[in-house]
Amino acid sequence: MRFTIEAAATPDDALRSAIAAPLLAFNQAQAGPSGHRTLALALRDDTGAVIGGLWGATGHGWLYTQMLVVPEPLRGLGVGTQLMQQAESLAIDRGCTQAWVDTQFGARAFYERLGYALFGELPDYPAGFRRSFLRKTLEARA
Repeated sequence: MRFTIEAAATPDDALRSAIAAPLLAFNQAQAGPSGHRTLALALRDDTGAVIGGLWGATGHGWLYTQMLVVPEPLRGLGVGTQLMQQAESLAIDRGCTQAWVDTQFGARAFYERLGYALFGELPDYPAGFRRSFLRKTLEARA
């Protein structure tokens, strides 16, 4: 089999999908269908403009929180906690029993207050900071 390696000048979603397709097929053959579903919660101001929110996914019984954004004026008011609790509730409804997140720049303590526990770190990512990986067992709320 002949091949070439090319750096993509303008990588896009179509290229990502093409690269991921054989990996996803292999993973499904190994572990079965993931049940992957995107999970998004938009935080809107009184005009309806998106000012933050949560972006993640569920699959293989896990919730992954990729982004949690709370604008500066709303920090410390419980908005991030509300977003996480709603995401966890939706994940439980989807059959998830576990959750994980990676974070940096001081948000580790926030997730630990929500019951997440550290399972790994990358030092100096970026230089002078740590990227922390945390997980939590999800429990259905009464």
